[in-house]
Amino acid sequence: MTARLRRYVPFATSGLQSLLQYRSMFAMTAMTAAAGAAVTVFLWRAVYEGTPGRGPGGFTVAEITTYLLVAQILQVLHSNRVDDEVAAEVYRGDVAVMLVRPVSYPVMRFFACLPVVGANAVLVGLPVLGLFALIVPLSAPRPADLLLFALSTALSVLLAFCVNLLTGMTGFLTTNTWGVRMVKQSVVAFFAGQLVPIALMPGPLAALATALPFRGMVDGPLTLLLGRYDGWAGAAGLLAQQLAWVAGLSLLCAALWRAALGRLEVLGG
Repeated sequence: MTARLRRYVPFATSGLQSLLQYRSMFAMTAMTAAAGAAVTVFLWRAVYEGTPGRGPGGFTVAEITTYLLVAQILQVLHSNRVDDEVAAEVYRGDVAVMLVRPVSYPVMRFFACLPVVGANAVLVGLPVLGLFALIVPLSAPRPADLLLFALSTALSVLLAFCVNLLTGMTGFLTTNTWGVRMVKQSVVAFFAGQLVPIALMPGPLAALATALPFRGMVDGPLTLLLGRYDGWAGAAGLLAQQLAWVAGLSLLCAALWRAALGRLEVLGG
């Protein structure tokens, strides 16, 4: 680990210590995620239940159940609170204090969100997955697909960080980002394939969703998990698309961050 990266470790460790002070929050998040997953999963299972073999989109009942359940868990992993915290620090003027430190604010925010992602995966995602595995039959992935899914999920976390950072930076333009965050949440949930798999969307809408970066947050990882890709070239194409969007959004974040600093005004003393 280089000395430059070592500067950011305290932000990750302090974030983890802060999270562990509010362990009951994870229980509430798990219950909320389980309730949301139950509504979605059982609604779609009812749609597929009477269909022999593969139903709409080429999903079996077990595959659509796995897709929707893991989509809910991925949404929990993407809730890293970066948009909320960046907007709040801009609004309160706390971001000015961060700027005098010898660290990059966006990189610091990335390290600070890592404990949130890890804790959500272990304390929310795994229990919810285990609970539903006892209730409904799920599709068992092949080991190679599971490995591709893990790699794709890591890229989806990076995509979610970039999208949330861009959303938080709208705080430089408006004093209240609540509406922006609500719009972002709805747009991402729809075009990522979290609510409706992209395979079930009409042709033009599916083409638009496939071209947008949000696909790499949910539909991309699940396509790999369920083995719905066209050979190794298809899997590599999905990962390459995710990687390209991560690079593109990272550059966009860096450019907009530099531009946003020129608009920063902090009042008070």
